[in-house]
Amino acid sequence: MGFLSSILGFCGFGVGVSAGLVIGYFMFIYFQPNDVKDPVIRPLVERDTQSLQQLLPEIPIWVKCPDYDRVDWLNKFLELMWPYLDKAICRTAKNVAAPIIAEQIPKYKIDSVEFETLTLGSLPPTFQGMKVYVTDEKELMMEPYLKWASNPNVTVAVKAFGLKATVQVIDLQIFAAPRITLKPLVPSFPCFAKIFVSLMEKPHVDFGLKLLGADLMSIPGLYRFVQETIKDQVANMYLWPKALEVQILDPSKAMKRPVGILHVKILRAMKLRKKDLLGASDPYVKLKLTESKLPSKKTTVKHSNLNPEWNEEFSMVVKDPESQALEISVYDWEQIGKHDKMGTNSVPLRDLTPDESKTMTLDLLKNMDLNDVQNDKQRGQIVVELTYKPFKEEDLPKDFEEAGTVLKAPEGTPPGGGVLVVIVHQAEDVEGKNHTNPYVRIIFKGEERKTKQVKKNRDPRWEEEFSFVLEEPPVNDKLHVEVISTSTRIGLLHPKEVLGYIDISLSDVVHNTRINEKYHLIDSKNGRIQVELQWRTAK
Repeated sequence: MGFLSSILGFCGFGVGVSAGLVIGYFMFIYFQPNDVKDPVIRPLVERDTQSLQQLLPEIPIWVKCPDYDRVDWLNKFLELMWPYLDKAICRTAKNVAAPIIAEQIPKYKIDSVEFETLTLGSLPPTFQGMKVYVTDEKELMMEPYLKWASNPNVTVAVKAFGLKATVQVIDLQIFAAPRITLKPLVPSFPCFAKIFVSLMEKPHVDFGLKLLGADLMSIPGLYRFVQETIKDQVANMYLWPKALEVQILDPSKAMKRPVGILHVKILRAMKLRKKDLLGASDPYVKLKLTESKLPSKKTTVKHSNLNPEWNEEFSMVVKDPESQALEISVYDWEQIGKHDKMGTNSVPLRDLTPDESKTMTLDLLKNMDLNDVQNDKQRGQIVVELTYKPFKEEDLPKDFEEAGTVLKAPEGTPPGGGVLVVIVHQAEDVEGKNHTNPYVRIIFKGEERKTKQVKKNRDPRWEEEFSFVLEEPPVNDKLHVEVISTSTRIGLLHPKEVLGYIDISLSDVVHNTRINEKYHLIDSKNGRIQVELQWRTAK
């Protein structure tokens, strides 16, 4: 009886399932709803920004936001360099992690922690776009939009109590919008001293984690907990305005600030060698500090005199007394042609005692090569008086971030007066009709200063500093600054051109002590020049 019931039950189940499938099929075919309408398709141009972003989440950000620029060239560069960057980054990570691991594992009674495999995978990160900010400070600010869906293989083996456990990270995804600031910009490679990295929004981080071969992220609730914890922790540390600071260069060495003043008094020269065939020589002296971009100081010319007396004083800004030296060269002035060098010598500043005057009689040499036999010939002597006066500790910037602060004028500044410092940073969109080899010419109270020439450049950068010692504040004076281009070829076919000029009133800098602005150049279509002015007083 039980066997018969089983047979009948099985047959009933089969018949019931078959009948249900047939009935369901016919009901699906013949009982379609009649009120279904075709969807309304709207053109993309009729949709707002939010709807487009929801419909097309993967569209590049440079399409959605015009402020972002395409950086396909950067993605191509990363694609070609990634196999090498992967090895270099992983090697650096191992070297950095090794001492940290060695220091920490004794605290937890762990025998060893080693990387069995470490690779970031074959897929490089991609930049969807990049926004660059232009500021008047010495910095470069960028906001790239980063997406990285990688296939890394990071396997860490942990040994403790005779047991071994492996943890593996796979399938990494990172979407982030960082702000990268390179500042301050300095004239030493790689041309910036620090990197500041901030996140403009919480990053998206997703990865797989295996322990002893088992996928931990498959545990219910753990995946979301780990993901949210990482987002919150990263955001707490680096979400704007907080930043990760990475020092690249030693700021004190990257951009040396003035630390003192060297006072030089050229007294006289004796027994100079005759350079001219007819008559005596016409000597003058040139002074220059090594490692300085400022132009040389010059004395007056003493005509027809082999034992000249000058008694002329000069002041020079010192940035590193341990490495800089004063170069003293005597020249024979020529009305036509090149001036002949009569002799030279140098004085290392480290040989000077601060705040003490030292009178020195130096033999003039042909050059500074002590092994040159021509230096044995007598070329005369020169007598100089040198005094190095370092700035007081309270007058110096306390750290590199205060580089924009204004230093006090050195001792010896006229009472009621001060030092006007002019720093020519850069120019933009300057262009000549026949050539564009710009340099800057500064004229103030009859004195003229020039920067170096930058060849074939519409956006030149100089970063040169000039100083003017004044008896009184220049409240009613103006500074004339002009950008000039000269041909690099010999000839009169294309003479020099004025690419633009500006007259800057100095009353503001006297009241504010420091101004750093970009000025539109007069007689230039789009040209601008960035000039920083400082008014330094003894008080």
